[in-house]
Amino acid sequence: MPVAWRYSGNQLKRWRTKANVTREELAAASNYSPDTIKSMEQGVRMPTPRVLDVADELCRAEGLLSAAKEYLQREKFPARAQDFMEREKEAISLWSYEVMYVPGLLQTETYARSLIENHVPTLDEETVERRIAARMERQAILRGRKPPVGLSFVINEAALRTPQVDAEQLTRLLEVSGLRNVVVQVLSFERAIPAAFMGPMVLLETRDHERFAFAEGPFASELSADPEFVSRASERLSMIRTQALSPAESARFVERMVDQS
Repeated sequence: MPVAWRYSGNQLKRWRTKANVTREELAAASNYSPDTIKSMEQGVRMPTPRVLDVADELCRAEGLLSAAKEYLQREKFPARAQDFMEREKEAISLWSYEVMYVPGLLQTETYARSLIENHVPTLDEETVERRIAARMERQAILRGRKPPVGLSFVINEAALRTPQVDAEQLTRLLEVSGLRNVVVQVLSFERAIPAAFMGPMVLLETRDHERFAFAEGPFASELSADPEFVSRASERLSMIRTQALSPAESARFVERMVDQS
């Protein structure tokens, strides 16, 4: 749980208790369930701007609760991914391998929305919109850095065969692959090796030349600078890259998919 969630939730509970406002009263006034308010106070969920503003007025906090919004708006990503996102902002190079999804940095808004709106457990509308916006903002790394960040993506063919991937998303891959600092490769079914089924991963190097490996699973993620962990991830990714189609072959592969869509 992010520290900002826990601290804001703690202050929310303290002010509510001091003002003799029940959890049920705050829930009704902000149009949330009492259980949701409880989870916000415990730091399990991020206190939303609406709850903070309503609580500020009910508890006569004179703007002190509402002021937390500025800090919580920075929490745009799932808690387990926040450390990685901070490192991504500092990256000078990034190598990525994805098994079942188009990498977030290459997603169209439509594709991103289809994934985020169908997240399990279900996300509230504010969280959905915040995460979509954050994912689009991350894509500034593709063009907006000087010197440009070196980016390499290997995408398993399985990720491109899901119903969410439409012609717009495929065309987006072709557009991005045309950037001088970006390499996009497809790992076709015929070339897949056992190492390719061990899950997605990212390797990145920061401006301070620190190297990190990030491995993400359905229930847990791990970001590590441990040399042994980074070395193992680098070896696996290198094996996968050698089996993937070349950038030119990959572009032709995606072009054929566009024609067939």
